[in-house]
Amino acid sequence: MSIDKDLVCILIPTLNESPTIGPVIQGYLNQGFTHILVIDGHSNDDTRQIAENSGAKVILQQGKGKGTAIIEAFARITRPYVLMVDGDGTYLPEDAESLINPLSLGADQVIGDRLIHENRASFSRLNYFGNQILNRLFKVAHGRYLNDILSGYRAFRLDSIRQLQLHESGFGIETEISAEAVRNRHNIQIVPIVYKQRVGTQTKLNPFHDGLKITTTIYRLAKMSNPLFYFGLIGVITICGGLLTGIYVIYEWLQQIEHIPLTILTVLLIIAGFQIFMFGILSDMSISLHREVMREIQSLKEERDQKK
Repeated sequence: MSIDKDLVCILIPTLNESPTIGPVIQGYLNQGFTHILVIDGHSNDDTRQIAENSGAKVILQQGKGKGTAIIEAFARITRPYVLMVDGDGTYLPEDAESLINPLSLGADQVIGDRLIHENRASFSRLNYFGNQILNRLFKVAHGRYLNDILSGYRAFRLDSIRQLQLHESGFGIETEISAEAVRNRHNIQIVPIVYKQRVGTQTKLNPFHDGLKITTTIYRLAKMSNPLFYFGLIGVITICGGLLTGIYVIYEWLQQIEHIPLTILTVLLIIAGFQIFMFGILSDMSISLHREVMREIQSLKEERDQKK
């Protein structure tokens, strides 16, 4: 089942994309999409003028960062379906329908998977390896493997967007969208897409700096979706610190040297580590119970609606 393209908003966050934004917009117009929204992050080139001349509605974001732009744009969109795409020309407008159509079959969000074998040449070895590591870390932290959590090519139902609590201001926004979708138990579909090498514009993503920020985002967001992982990791690190100091204390004790303060610290670290770990277990049990109750409530609500 196909979706009426007039019901779809093409959302394009931009920052200094003048070499590519025109062809990107024209590509979606050629595919039959008429509602194209460009939210610009204060570009200092001709991005906004080119976008307007190409037929897009252009708004200037109030804050800074890609995440802020997307959050502001989501609040303005009224069309029932949203297709989000970067303005750098690395994604194909021809893949739009394959991303949108699953929404008509019940999907809440569709992620375009760039990390398929056919696109391998479009990534540097470092970026490809980093993406794989981050995806696996996301699975450990949030309990689901989504193939490509950093993909900027996604389709949404507007009502599912309204359920996401988004706060990330920078490149962690895709990670937060993925984590929030998993936490809200959304129906997420994965669709392979073509990913081209960036031409004409410089990447704004620093592999090391932004990779570290995305890693910390994955971990921080696990506090609500997987507290056992979040608090358990802190507990394990604390216990390991206690064990290391304990090994040193025992070694010195065998040399007839006593370290009373270190001995006390060792005991405190191990006890604190176990307490933090147990808190993670209890929090995880509490969240699991809450989710079960919410599922029962939703089930009862659906049964009641069917009887009506």
